[in-house]
Amino acid sequence: MTALKLHSSFALDIYSASSESELNIPLISESLSAGFPSPAMDFIDLTIDMNKHLVKRPTSTFYGRVKGDSMKDAGISDGDLLVIDKSVEPKDDKIAVCYIDGEFTVKRIKIENDCCWLIPANDKYQPIKVTEENELIIWGIVTFVIKAL
Repeated sequence: MTALKLHSSFALDIYSASSESELNIPLISESLSAGFPSPAMDFIDLTIDMNKHLVKRPTSTFYGRVKGDSMKDAGISDGDLLVIDKSVEPKDDKIAVCYIDGEFTVKRIKIENDCCWLIPANDKYQPIKVTEENELIIWGIVTFVIKAL
């Protein structure tokens, strides 16, 4: 089953997630040194199923392709693929896919006593104060970011 595009906006394309198929990729079970090289392993006999690793709750998980750079300082760049879980409870400081005033955006949630803020991770953009005049739905919480290097 292929991913189905559910929505497209200036900030995000949203796709359904399917975990029906297995995607087993070889897994190096030893830790990988980021300093001096460690001896090479002769055999890699473990695998990891990326669908099971990235998608904990298939019925509430979606993918989103990022458009723009408002979250670049949080490590989320234009073109990155987000794994979004709608069943995760929104909490202060989580990165969320938000539907505000008819548009999707990806921002960090800042919850205060009397209001909520949507905080970008790029100084080029201003935080969005959510007021009673805004229509806000915290659509899902970002659980993983998949990026090309």
